Amino acid sequence: MASLVFDAMLNLNLDRTEPSLPIFNYANRVLPKSWVKNIVITAVLIIVSVYMTIGLAIAPSMAALPTKSAIKDARIILRNALPIDNEIIRDVQLTLEQMPRQANLKRWGSLKKDIETINQELTSNQTQLIAGVNADLKESVTEHLSSLNKALVPLQEAILSKDRNSVKALSEKALDYVGLVEADYIKEFPFEVPAEYANLPQLKGRALVELTTEKGSAMITLDGYNAPVNAGQFLDLVQKGFYDGLTFTRADENYYLQTGDPEGDIDGYIDPATGKYRTVPIEVRIPFQKAPTYGKTYEEMGLSGTLPVLPFAAFGTVAMVHPNDEPNAGSSQFFIYLFESDLTPAGLNLLDGNYTVFGYVTEGKETLDKLRLGDKILSARVISGAENLLKP
Repeated sequence: MASLVFDAMLNLNLDRTEPSLPIFNYANRVLPKSWVKNIVITAVLIIVSVYMTIGLAIAPSMAALPTKSAIKDARIILRNALPIDNEIIRDVQLTLEQMPRQANLKRWGSLKKDIETINQELTSNQTQLIAGVNADLKESVTEHLSSLNKALVPLQEAILSKDRNSVKALSEKALDYVGLVEADYIKEFPFEVPAEYANLPQLKGRALVELTTEKGSAMITLDGYNAPVNAGQFLDLVQKGFYDGLTFTRADENYYLQTGDPEGDIDGYIDPATGKYRTVPIEVRIPFQKAPTYGKTYEEMGLSGTLPVLPFAAFGTVAMVHPNDEPNAGSSQFFIYLFESDLTPAGLNLLDGNYTVFGYVTEGKETLDKLRLGDKILSARVISGAENLLKP
């Protein structure tokens, strides 16, 4: 609840007609009355708790806290968001992701068993793993599995020698190859975009964009598997050089960075082929659904509190800006989320399901810490994945 109070107390005086980031005026628009009531009650309880016995006073507040921490690592989120169903490689992924924490807790016996289990699983199921991909990817998955096996050797050595400081980097290296293996299992793009949006660019897969600014560079991994229209819009504009030379027009160094507003009276992108303002709809995929939902926010669908496949949980989350009360009028402006909270469960941070996340900053997060209002984007360039962009 502390994070909800924080959101509600931010500057609420921005012009509601601008395509700005409306997290600053959610108290009147997104926050349900019942939540407002709960926030007030919680605030009163916190004040009263100062004057009461600690054990009794904090119990009601603690009951409202999340019982499980949100996944805040963008790389884990992106791996989990891949549209695959392979229990073997998913188990390997999960076990490797837990190793840094296990090492910090010095659970060396468990780690030794885990790495042995991984090696056994990969060895005994290698034929099955290779057979599970399309014929044209068998060579690729064979190579990636070989690289994964090689990456596990120094990790196992670090575990046996109880080298706690090396486990994190070595497990992440192995996970890089796990991600490549998992990508090999995607047989085809999992759904068709609704006909009314088929005339828009679509990213049918992943892509990597380098954003170079006056303060350094950052790499953005775009996820077209879960937001093909919004990611496609962004990648198409990157290829056109649209973002080169633009500045960050709104910023809070502890919360967000916003850019993509061209000079002049126009707030977004005008398609020269039609002479019209090109917009994209809100596009959010709910877990266990094959395709994203389009055109409606979680609030409008009564899904507030539902965790989307691409949540606002990681520092460096990249999402499309839309005008207040017009979720289907995003265009060129986007924002980078800079806030993390252990007190707000994912899905309850007032952003999830109400804005389209289409990627994450996966390298260069230190650059985001340096950027301020008025800083300039020198260039935005496609590093990989351009072949996955479908243009109408």
